[in-house]
Amino acid sequence: QVQPVESGGGLVQAGGSLGLSCAASGSIFSINAMGWYRQAPGKQRELVAAITSGGSTNYGDSVKGRFTISRDNAKNTVYLQMNSLKPEDTAVYYCKIQAYSGYGPLAYMDYWGKGTLVTVST
Repeated sequence: QVQPVESGGGLVQAGGSLGLSCAASGSIFSINAMGWYRQAPGKQRELVAAITSGGSTNYGDSVKGRFTISRDNAKNTVYLQMNSLKPEDTAVYYCKIQAYSGYGPLAYMDYWGKGTLVTVST
């Protein structure tokens, strides 16, 4: 079983910065894509940013130019640096990792963290 664990959420004023990290533990043979999603109250979960094993990145339109995703393959960890935060960035941020445990046929599965709350005040 692969378990991603997020950390770094909290309260920040609008215009400020915050960094999130997500470390995957458990039975991990290899990791493919890693990403961050968020869900605000009353809204659907949406993509914030994703990064492939080769380092290619993809961002949601609302965070382009403000957020940066990166990963440390040696640590099975993905990061999200959030700058110029806005109140509308307030949400629970979830980490998703595509991983192969090494057991059974080669098949990457999605594993979700439990989320970390980011609150941006005015």
